[in-house]
Amino acid sequence: MQTHHAKRVEIIIEAPMETRLTAALEKAGVTGFTVLPVLGGSGRSGRWTRDGQVGRAGMVAVVCLIRPDRLDALLEAAFAVVERHIGVVSVADVEVMRAERF
Repeated sequence: MQTHHAKRVEIIIEAPMETRLTAALEKAGVTGFTVLPVLGGSGRSGRWTRDGQVGRAGMVAVVCLIRPDRLDALLEAAFAVVERHIGVVSVADVEVMRAERF
C-alpha cells in the first residue's frame, strides 16, 4: 500500500486556551485537527493530575497531520498562542495513506 510523507504536530496546552489555539490554526489554513483530553503528567513543576479539577481546568492535546509544506505556517500560528502559556509543541515525521486528506 502506498504511503505519503506528512508531519504530525502535537500541541499540549491549557484547556482554556483550546479555542484560541484552534482558531489560530484554522486562520493559518489548517483544515483538520483532533483535540484530546490530557489526564495528567509530569514536567518542570513536578507531577500533576486532572483529578479533582472543576470545569475546563487541565490540559488538552491538539494533534494535526499536515503536508510538510504547511508546517511553518502551523508552527507560527501555534507559537503565537503557546509562547505566553504553559504548553509543549512537538513535530514528528509520519507516513499517511490518502494524502489528499491533508
